[in-house]
Amino acid sequence: MRKKVKAISQYLTFAAFGVVIMSSCVSDPDSSGLEYTPDMYRSPAIEPYVDYGEVRGKENKEAKMKQSSMRPPHYTIPYYGTDEHKMAMMLPYNRLASSAANVSHGLYEHEGWRLSSELDAEYNNSAADKNPIALSEANKDAVFARGKKLYTSMCAHCHGEKGDGEGPMVKSGAYAGVPDYKNLTNLADGQVFYSIYYGKGAMGAHAMMIDKEEIWTLVHYVNKFRFDGYGDEDATGSEEEIEEADAEEVSEIEE
Repeated sequence: MRKKVKAISQYLTFAAFGVVIMSSCVSDPDSSGLEYTPDMYRSPAIEPYVDYGEVRGKENKEAKMKQSSMRPPHYTIPYYGTDEHKMAMMLPYNRLASSAANVSHGLYEHEGWRLSSELDAEYNNSAADKNPIALSEANKDAVFARGKKLYTSMCAHCHGEKGDGEGPMVKSGAYAGVPDYKNLTNLADGQVFYSIYYGKGAMGAHAMMIDKEEIWTLVHYVNKFRFDGYGDEDATGSEEEIEEADAEEVSEIEE
């Protein structure tokens, strides 16, 4: 009798376990299934780039009106190991925002942004800044591939896939006056960086969305629109010459 009871109890246990397992499955192929212990793999803390207006199918209209994307504190440096070249790029940007940036782009001193006492002085001075990412035959394909990915997600909606200023946001009428990159050949790389970092005209600041290495990578990709054959002439020279150029650029950044 006891053996029968034990066998029945084991059978019921396995059956219940099977029901639980099957009930966690859903027909949606993109769904991870029902969540029984969400706190084990879903952080209860506020996370960046999460839409807290709609979590797990529950809509919070009040939260939808609040910004949940947070940026790191100003002038903090992310840890990237022991690569001195990359670490140098991650040091705080030495150029100040325009004195009008609080009005034009919402960059306020009380939030940690450093503003110049002059309108365009820092933008003009940035013309002397050189791209710390030196193109070579060995790295140019990877640099342009990464630049294209960044450009597609951050820039193409306004500047257009071909850099002609005819992105879908412009064609829809939402924005106007976006320039064709081919008409901006007079700008130095440092000024392109400054414009992306702090914003320029109707374009907002991107400093809180992408890091300095990503912006310099974008500068290389944007230059493909600005200059015909860009990358062919830059990716020349011996490995020794390229290493010397990299060392000089790192030294300039550190100064």
